Amino acid sequence: MFRRPADAMSAILDRGSLLYASVAVLVVSWLLRFPGFSFRFYSPLLVLAAVYVPATLALGKLFAGAGDYSSLLACTAMSFAAANLPLVLAAWVLPGDVFVIAAGLAYLYFLVLMFFAVRTVFGTGNGSAIAVVALSWVPLVAVAFLWGPLRFVLGWLASPFFLFFAYYYLGGEIGKLGGGLRSRQHFRRTLETAAINPHDGEAQYQLGLIYQQRHQYTEATERFTNAVSIDPEQTDAHYQLGRIAREQGRLKDALAHFQTVVDQDDRHSQSEILRELGAVYLAARQWEDARSYLAEYIERRPYDPEGLYYLGQALEGLGKVAEARAMYERATEAARTAPRYLRRATARWNRLAQKQARKLAG
Repeated sequence: MFRRPADAMSAILDRGSLLYASVAVLVVSWLLRFPGFSFRFYSPLLVLAAVYVPATLALGKLFAGAGDYSSLLACTAMSFAAANLPLVLAAWVLPGDVFVIAAGLAYLYFLVLMFFAVRTVFGTGNGSAIAVVALSWVPLVAVAFLWGPLRFVLGWLASPFFLFFAYYYLGGEIGKLGGGLRSRQHFRRTLETAAINPHDGEAQYQLGLIYQQRHQYTEATERFTNAVSIDPEQTDAHYQLGRIAREQGRLKDALAHFQTVVDQDDRHSQSEILRELGAVYLAARQWEDARSYLAEYIERRPYDPEGLYYLGQALEGLGKVAEARAMYERATEAARTAPRYLRRATARWNRLAQKQARKLAG
């Protein structure tokens, strides 16, 4: 958690336990119960489980997409325990005013860990993860203002009387609490078992997708490479290797993989392979090659904002200002008229297209 937080979050999803994470929070909270900290040791866990994680899930749905409660709770609980563990020692060796600063740094580090947790659980980009974490403090502020009545409610929820009847009547539902995390781990173990077979390229590809979603590109590249070594006709693996290479700026490698995909199926991924090839040539500033592939792509998918924006970039690079501006305007219109479920994905291209259109108009 301290040296490689991204890998730690991935390990929690693969091998972590919600029970272990909850106990870690309880132990750290109990150790922090010294004069000046007026809370019961179970309060932080209940606040995380009942307030912070549900609010973060709601924010994640707004900015990133769907996530799993038990997976996010496990990562959040381990992040809280890791961030607060150094405070146990600091509380006994630092003077009060210095300790306040140390506590502030600890909770700042908790937000840093939450960035990796959100990015890993939701499989989102850095910008969306930052937005979710930046707003996740809002429910904690509400908790601080309502701590008086909330403390009474938390104490009632944690009472043996309530816990007995909750388990008696809701035992089955409580047992399902970690179902999402266990299901994810079972699927991963099944793939790992299948990947032992040296002839199963599909298992290698599926494992590569898991690593790619978690932004562990080294491991993803290794799995996709294994897939194409087993089956050179594994078009999907070539496509993902090309995408990773393009994101990392390895344009020559990206071009090689994308060209293989085109040779095998030029309509792969609803013809998006042509858009990806055009984007590679854009990055290489080979404007005419980019324009050629992107124009063909737009003929097949005339309402894709990303493809229209890229084509505008290619035309702008060729000095065709009027055509480029028209393409940016088409990209903006396509983004605005996209189905509601695609609005989040097209918002970026809408903003970029409007910016470039204004620039050319000025």
